[in-house]
Amino acid sequence: MSYLLSVVVGDPVHVWVAPAGAEPRAAAHNLLLDLASTLISSPSLHHDSDGRPHVPGLAVSLSHTHDLVVVAAAADGPIGVDVEELHPREVRELANRWFAPEELDWMSTQSSQLKAFLLLWTAKEAVGKALGRGLRQSGLRRPMPLGGGAVESEPSLLVTYVPWKYAVLAVAAPIGLTEIVVRHETALRSVERSRTSLPVVVRGN
Repeated sequence: MSYLLSVVVGDPVHVWVAPAGAEPRAAAHNLLLDLASTLISSPSLHHDSDGRPHVPGLAVSLSHTHDLVVVAAAADGPIGVDVEELHPREVRELANRWFAPEELDWMSTQSSQLKAFLLLWTAKEAVGKALGRGLRQSGLRRPMPLGGGAVESEPSLLVTYVPWKYAVLAVAAPIGLTEIVVRHETALRSVERSRTSLPVVVRGN
């Protein structure tokens, strides 16, 4: 089963999520081409020397874990996505090494240290992808909005989160993001709000 999530940003950002299968990288590439083909004719996928994906005519981004692949595309960028699964792991040492004091303080006030860490980590990854730099050039030290919002060091970008069970999924997109509409094949009649208080409308196909 795959899922379609449309993130409305003026010019919409489309985010698709699907099971990773046996080969997550190949699954992400195929899913990105499937998504791109709904927006432009005959899309082609290329990678630059740093491995970043490019589809001429679109801004694109992708991420994958052991179980999930996430791809995003829009007519205009920049955009970035990142996903991390919520499986138990030790994160405090990484946080102490890379996060700013205010980020560490915020983590310590949250009910789940792991989820708080992943909210910051995926935001840093998503912003780095949107900027085309990944985590290079001190990307891990780039301060993130706590719980989502405008990125202070990159005033044209906003970070928000797509609610997803057992995972944290961050989206970095241009300022102006107003709504995330989550659609999937099993009809849901609930409406949720993201951690940034943006309306998240959940609808079945």
